[in-house]
Amino acid sequence: MKSIKKLTLLLVVIVFLLTGCTKYLKDPNNKRIVNEETGQSVPANILCQPKDEKLLNIYVKYKDSLEYQINELPKCESMKIYDAKTYSGLWAQIFVIPLSWLIIKVTALVHNYGISVMLVGLAIRILLVPFSIKTIKQSENMQKAKPELDRLEKKYKDKSDNDAMMQKSQEMMAIYKRHDVSPIGSCLLAFIQLPLFLAFLEAINRTPAIFEETLGMFQLGTTPFVGIKGGNYFYIILIALIIMTTYFAFKNSMNTVGSQSQQQQMKFMLNFMLVFISVASFSLPTAIALYWIVTNAFSVIQNLIIKKRSS
Repeated sequence: MKSIKKLTLLLVVIVFLLTGCTKYLKDPNNKRIVNEETGQSVPANILCQPKDEKLLNIYVKYKDSLEYQINELPKCESMKIYDAKTYSGLWAQIFVIPLSWLIIKVTALVHNYGISVMLVGLAIRILLVPFSIKTIKQSENMQKAKPELDRLEKKYKDKSDNDAMMQKSQEMMAIYKRHDVSPIGSCLLAFIQLPLFLAFLEAINRTPAIFEETLGMFQLGTTPFVGIKGGNYFYIILIALIIMTTYFAFKNSMNTVGSQSQQQQMKFMLNFMLVFISVASFSLPTAIALYWIVTNAFSVIQNLIIKKRSS
């Protein structure tokens, strides 16, 4: 039962990471509007005007689904970091809009939205390095505490009364204190990075200019499924990189200490998540796929460096 709850929570987190709070255009039958040329679900709460005529026509056709009318929105290159008339909501004002604005400004320097998305994504990961170091150190301290924790579990294996559970809790906290383990500290990175990553992915989804450009052989708004269907088999490389970097990044992050049953549960969740991401990778717009690959690759390399230096 616990593993099912964990799996459900993990699935919800992944879905949020991939979609954020983005709203999508819907037809009268309440079905999402999909850009046939790219395979991308068309966001309704965009932050600025698209340049592409076909996409613009889609927004005009389904204007009743928009949060704001197209003519009320600024052009992407003219978007301000704050505009009380157009943008509402604390979440958007604090996280989403500043990130979208930053991607646009970096693009003005590097002249490509694909490169800009990857650079800003890497910048976020670099800012989180101190928290990553703390999390890895907590994991190492937990590893040192494992023998004592295993003995504690064996000691109270057949005891379930309140007094025994209270005594067990006190002894566990004493073990944590001896080995400088903080249960909250080990989760600190997840609490900090989740809203940032969620906001970043939403900023990408809600900035139409990003999906109108190309990077090499990839069109940033096109999904691998549509790309491969159209004869561009380079998208297979994109899918392979998504799966590979996801596997190594999440394997490192799930490398926690626990009982054998807990380790089996974590392994099951890792395998399930890998299958889920593998299927989802076919429908990720290229811009989001590039962000996902680069940040996961950074996470893998960072963890290897930190662990090597601490060994």
